[in-house]
Amino acid sequence: MSTHKHIDRVCAAVLALTLILTVLFIQGKSLGLEAAPSALGYEERLFAAGQVHTIDLRMEDWEGFLETCTNEEYQLCSLTIDGEAVESAAIRAKGNTSLTSVAAYGNDRYSFKVEFDHYDGAGAYHGLDKLSLNNLIQDNTCMKDFLVYRLMAAFGAAAPLCSYVWLTVNGEPWGLYLAVEGIEDAFLERNYGSAGGNLYKPDSMSFGGGRGNGGGMGSSDVKLQYVDDDPDSYPNIFDNAKTAVTAADKTRLIAALKILGGEGNIEDAVDVEQVIRYFVVHGFVCNGDSYTGSMVHNYYLYEEGGLLSMLPWDYNLAFGGFQTADTSGAVNEPIDTPVTGGSLEDRPMAAWIFRSEEHTALYHQYYGEFLSSLLESGWCDALIDETAAMIAPYIAEDPTKFCTEEEFETGVAALKDFCTRRTQSVRGQLDGSIPSTTQGQSEKPSALVDCAGLDLSDMGAMGMGGGPGGGFTRDASGRGKPSELPTEENIPVMMPGETDFSPPQRDAGRPSGNTGRMPEQFPEFSSSGGGNDGMTSLLLSAGVLAAGLLFAAAFRRRR
Repeated sequence: MSTHKHIDRVCAAVLALTLILTVLFIQGKSLGLEAAPSALGYEERLFAAGQVHTIDLRMEDWEGFLETCTNEEYQLCSLTIDGEAVESAAIRAKGNTSLTSVAAYGNDRYSFKVEFDHYDGAGAYHGLDKLSLNNLIQDNTCMKDFLVYRLMAAFGAAAPLCSYVWLTVNGEPWGLYLAVEGIEDAFLERNYGSAGGNLYKPDSMSFGGGRGNGGGMGSSDVKLQYVDDDPDSYPNIFDNAKTAVTAADKTRLIAALKILGGEGNIEDAVDVEQVIRYFVVHGFVCNGDSYTGSMVHNYYLYEEGGLLSMLPWDYNLAFGGFQTADTSGAVNEPIDTPVTGGSLEDRPMAAWIFRSEEHTALYHQYYGEFLSSLLESGWCDALIDETAAMIAPYIAEDPTKFCTEEEFETGVAALKDFCTRRTQSVRGQLDGSIPSTTQGQSEKPSALVDCAGLDLSDMGAMGMGGGPGGGFTRDASGRGKPSELPTEENIPVMMPGETDFSPPQRDAGRPSGNTGRMPEQFPEFSSSGGGNDGMTSLLLSAGVLAAGLLFAAAFRRRR
């Protein structure tokens, strides 16, 4: 029969199809196929927008834990998140200068890091492995971190999710905190899918519990400078890896640093789209406590396929709050010399943007789009107003807050004023009416935006908060006790639809880059998730092969 006659051809076709699927599974990334971001579940729970969530932290010896917080040692705890119990988590205090500042203030309102997988590697809160609870220290606006992460995400840069939480401890009120998605495994899965790259947190600082690796401020490796080809020359990168790295991974990253330093094609070492988007938002908010400041820290480095990108972290001292009393200097910070703690060439991850006219033009184009879509459109002002209205009642009842209600209101007004004047300055720098470099501004100071009436300290700054008169109300036990806890009945909730804070539509002419795999501000995730694409391909390949073998066996038996 003809069917028997062609059985060998059928088997060959099945085998060829199986081989093609297998190659796609194994070599998909090198062929330009990207793993899709994955929906894990926590995104629409703890980080659902427009509300203050609740977390009750339960520990047997809370007071004893507070006494040892500066050691940054994990202890067992349980949490109830929006009414859902999560057992056997780990918690420690976190922070660099903020950790030591809390202790110096004679206060115990620490920031915390929660690990759901610390004691059980499979532990998670709907897929979330790490969570930070930020105490809003040195930030009278109570929204600097929140605003920056939202701006980053809205502009297409990868950024952690965040939301406000009303924190209680063993049922007793503790205060309003900002919950921030940890930049670790769950973050990578959400943004890059299951086939993501490697993550590092370069740091040579040693504050608080001494989690830095030493080497002083701004070691060459933390500045992302190429030293040589020896991995041992980059201890502050590789010793702070957040993913398991191999010798090949280290070689690949060092090769990227070499190109970053000027030896090769920058497109072979940097995710151009993502890094420029990051530096646009980062530069606008003037954060000296960062890669571009004197401390050279507070950033994550992501590497995939030899391409490097920057991820944002810790912006409570943004908007000129870090070691500056120069309001005009912050508002008019030059966008083309964005390094405030050294020279531009000292920071190669920023310097490459200005080495070619093409990249500088793209940077300016993105800056203009950022201003028009998120600042000049009223999007940012509306977000600030809605957020302030949402959290104000909680701040009023917060027993451990770092600022008074009046200071909060003044801080929010100053934040909006800063953004307005900063927008005016950057727009002027883009159109040439205001110099965009440090030298140019020093030669033409009369062109700068007037900053009369704006005081950066109104928004909070280093050395502020926690002292006498800092807003604390204590009962006889020494623990804060508000007169009335915020409830669903007396707290305004920012309902979806009142203000649309989804990212504005991008201009048709904007390059797409890799934005298809980056998180939107409020991503609408597929219920199937994209992180299982690799396993799906493997199972499909195996299924086709099995079907082909059964087909062949059946026909051979019929012969």
